[in-house]
Amino acid sequence: MTELLGLLAASFLASTLVPLPSEAALYAYLQAYPDRAALAVTLATLGNTAGGMTSYLIGRVLPQRKLNQKAVSYLHRYGAPVTFLAFLPVVGDALCVAAGWLRLNWLAAMAFMAAGRLARYTAVALLP
Repeated sequence: MTELLGLLAASFLASTLVPLPSEAALYAYLQAYPDRAALAVTLATLGNTAGGMTSYLIGRVLPQRKLNQKAVSYLHRYGAPVTFLAFLPVVGDALCVAAGWLRLNWLAAMAFMAAGRLARYTAVALLP
């Protein structure tokens, strides 16, 4: 139980500005408990998505002004589906903040963020 809480916390923190390798935490957990892969992937996805939505909320409270950044321009052009890529290192945090700043639909942004993160963690779970 404590290991699962640790996985959830590591996944949450990794999707904020704290540089933690959540994939390594998931992989280590799966090495110890291979029979709990579905639960581990689910918790890692939930924690990482919650962290992404925290960044989204930070973006919502930032003052509106003109910014010239790639994350903002991609999100402005393509909308919430771009947040599928929010699991990527470095740009992922910017995508989440920019989605909030642009006031993209939170439910759509959360769904795409979760889908991207689920895909990433499923890939980790399938590693030998």
